[in-house]
Amino acid sequence: MTDVLRRGRASLAFSFFAQGAAFALLVTRIPAIQDRYGVSDALLPVFLAAVPVLAGVGSVTTEKLVRRVPPSRVLRWSQPVVLLALLGVGAGEHMAELGIALAAFGLAVGGLDASMNMLGVSLQRSYGRSIMLSFHAAYSLGGIVGASLAWVGAHWDLALWVSYLPVVVVLLPAVLLGSRWYVDGGSAPVEAKEGAEGGPVAFKLLLPLCLVMTFAYIGDSTVSNWSAKYLQDVLGSSEQMATVPYNVYMVTT
Repeated sequence: MTDVLRRGRASLAFSFFAQGAAFALLVTRIPAIQDRYGVSDALLPVFLAAVPVLAGVGSVTTEKLVRRVPPSRVLRWSQPVVLLALLGVGAGEHMAELGIALAAFGLAVGGLDASMNMLGVSLQRSYGRSIMLSFHAAYSLGGIVGASLAWVGAHWDLALWVSYLPVVVVLLPAVLLGSRWYVDGGSAPVEAKEGAEGGPVAFKLLLPLCLVMTFAYIGDSTVSNWSAKYLQDVLGSSEQMATVPYNVYMVTT
């Protein structure tokens, strides 16, 4: 059982890493995406706002879906969709194609994030100690790699699909292979079941913290999405320099 948990933890950590890299490659190249598709400054917020909204839809859908299928199966098939949608963003030519790719990215990210964290929590419960921060650290490491690759693409003036294709070619089969060792949670410990009776009271006490975390997440996502655009248009940085602050941010996290 220990080997099973270790393999499950390693494969899930790699999933977090892959998602961190994919997200960094998207948000740090938003000015290049805007230029490629000719998206106006007035229309750009619509595209950027649609992604987290659809991600929320994907997360809620996953909450209902995992009642019938295990979270590992949701994660196994949502992560390839995220990677292919990223490639679609880089390879498309028309605004409608961008909209479809971003919609697929947002929905798949919602399912991926929900199922990924569900597996992380269930693994943590099986371990009997805190391990979730190690998964979030793997996500940050992926963000560092993704932002660094985005800098390379901007520095050498590579087409978006040229920057994205090698990442997708490497990560897609790797995450599919790693998904063989995902570990779905079993039954809850006795202490958790006994404490479930006080669930409504506990939720009321946690509600203010949940609200703070919700708005903090919205703020964090907004800053991440707009960082490269702000740096390039407002502060006058070069395209490759606009990828650096996100990298620094991932290093600190």
